Amino acid sequence: MVDLNVNINQLHLSNPVMTASGTFGYGLEFQDLVPLEEIGAIIVKGTTLLPREGNDYPRMAETSSGMLNCVGLQNKGADYFCEHIYPQIKDIKSKMIVNVSGNSPENYAECAAKIDALENIPAIELNISCPNVHEGGMAFGVSCAGAESVVRAVRRVYHKTLIVKLSPNVTDISEIARACEAEGADSVSLINTLMGMAIDIERRQPKLSIRTGGLSGPAVKPVAVKMVWDVAHAVKIPVIGLGGIMNAEDAIEFFMAGATAIQIGTANFIDPMVTVKVKNGIAEWLEKHGCKSVKEIVGAV
Repeated sequence: MVDLNVNINQLHLSNPVMTASGTFGYGLEFQDLVPLEEIGAIIVKGTTLLPREGNDYPRMAETSSGMLNCVGLQNKGADYFCEHIYPQIKDIKSKMIVNVSGNSPENYAECAAKIDALENIPAIELNISCPNVHEGGMAFGVSCAGAESVVRAVRRVYHKTLIVKLSPNVTDISEIARACEAEGADSVSLINTLMGMAIDIERRQPKLSIRTGGLSGPAVKPVAVKMVWDVAHAVKIPVIGLGGIMNAEDAIEFFMAGATAIQIGTANFIDPMVTVKVKNGIAEWLEKHGCKSVKEIVGAV
């Protein structure tokens, strides 16, 4: 048997396959289709301190080898999550992780503190691709100072595994990763979506309500692999790779680039069982190539 166990600091995963936030709901939506206990970790949809309506429709547009979205973090807020969603997911036999978003360091920290109190949520993932209301809307994740401010504020109040999700829309992602590490991040996940746009040439209008959105899917994979490689060589904390993973071979590229674990996002919309298929495919590949553990190929390139 091949050993698929991995550790993200103190967070132990039975296998390195995770779901990406915003593509798997709260896990509940998939429980009749997928054996959730076979997924290493489920990162639930983005949660903010206060409820958010999200952006107007249309929010999604298909593109060549990918999709654009501008959902806008629609959710009912942290209190609703704690009172109504958590009781439904706390006993799922997979590590349940909450993606936390905000518009100021204090806002992030207050949301994280509420999640910290939930016994069966062992980690959070900070989405620092959000606009900073104090800095004219510039995303926290595009500058070291912005990233540091959020991680520092959250680290003061959050006592479990802290993962920071990095934006690729930057000059040097390694610099941002090092800044997060220095402020106490236990891991970084990358990449978040690339900014893109699609136009309906018959209507002469953008396909998305707010004109631009985040590009995901197979089209972004080469960019993601390169950035994972860069960051894995820049930090000592574990790196979680994501961006366009559709099958086990894609996942193995990320491991070889330096990722300890991977997340699957857009592929969940195409095949709800893709996470389990990828997990099994990783094991088959490792066995075929004489590897006893997935750890043997992490950073192998």
